[in-house]
Amino acid sequence: MKMKAAFYLEPEKIEVREAKKPICHQGEILLKVSYCAICGTDVRTYLHGHKKVHPPHIIGHEIAGEIAEIGKGVKGCRVGERVTVVTSVGCGRCRWCRKGLYNLCPEGKAIGYFYPGGFAEYLLMPKKGVLQNLILKIPKNVELLEASIIEPLSCCLHGQSYLNIKKNDSVAIFGAGPIGMMHLELAKEKGASKTFLIDISEEKLKFARKYFSADRFINGDKENPAEKILSFTKNNGVDVVIVAAPAKVAQQQALKIAGKKARVSFFGGLPGNDSIIAFDSNFLHYNEISVFGSFASNRVEYVQALNLIASGKIKAKNFITHQLPLERIEEGFGLLRKGKALKVVLKI
Repeated sequence: MKMKAAFYLEPEKIEVREAKKPICHQGEILLKVSYCAICGTDVRTYLHGHKKVHPPHIIGHEIAGEIAEIGKGVKGCRVGERVTVVTSVGCGRCRWCRKGLYNLCPEGKAIGYFYPGGFAEYLLMPKKGVLQNLILKIPKNVELLEASIIEPLSCCLHGQSYLNIKKNDSVAIFGAGPIGMMHLELAKEKGASKTFLIDISEEKLKFARKYFSADRFINGDKENPAEKILSFTKNNGVDVVIVAAPAKVAQQQALKIAGKKARVSFFGGLPGNDSIIAFDSNFLHYNEISVFGSFASNRVEYVQALNLIASGKIKAKNFITHQLPLERIEEGFGLLRKGKALKVVLKI
């Protein structure tokens, strides 16, 4: 049998064509994909390629759908159940996998990178993923469209797990894309009293002002974010800084606005060939500032994200500005590349 799928071929070239429908073998689960959202990493892969993606390849990992087939020996699920997919598939043997931290597995092979992803009518969860319980059932009160943002929201929860955001904290976020907006909403849900949102794109800030609220929106292309925030805080800085942008200057500015005992998250990775920044380590030392990295997420954060959406504490649809059919995938990449969309979800 055949299916439609979008194959990444080379930078700036992705093609929707027919492909063989995956065969569901023993221990595997076949999913019928309903929605797959486009991630910022997908956009960077589309533009520049990715070291873990070998074309032709089906990318996409922000997935919602239903179980189509169940391989022999698989227990605890049934055909027709609505599900989302945890992306990180570990080796199952190393010290990190034994702790359930599959995202840190040195041999990790993620859905949409090593394994074919969700920009297709069908997706196969490999046996390792089934054994690691990487299929998460979606309750009836959550729409499949809403479930397509569980993956990025889970990543934000993973990043914030280090930050201990609490009532009356001040939080500054660099990056007004969907990840920055999710960090903003999560910080406010945890009780942050002052929030600052910084971006160099006025287009993105317009989206942010339209759909979300922060105490201050700062265009880093027109004014110095560090100077503005230090002025707003009477030189005290902020309690938490989240850098949800792949920019060295944002990471450097983040350290300048961190107050005493602040927690800083370098959430957005830098280009591999330009990832070294300079900073005053004494500033961190004498002000007791903590800096954390964060990469991907695990099932525990997926469950937390799903519960936040199901409870209505996070309004999933607020992040989705465009829905497009799979055949218009390149249009979706173009909208995101030009900053004309917040979250684009493909209806498969």
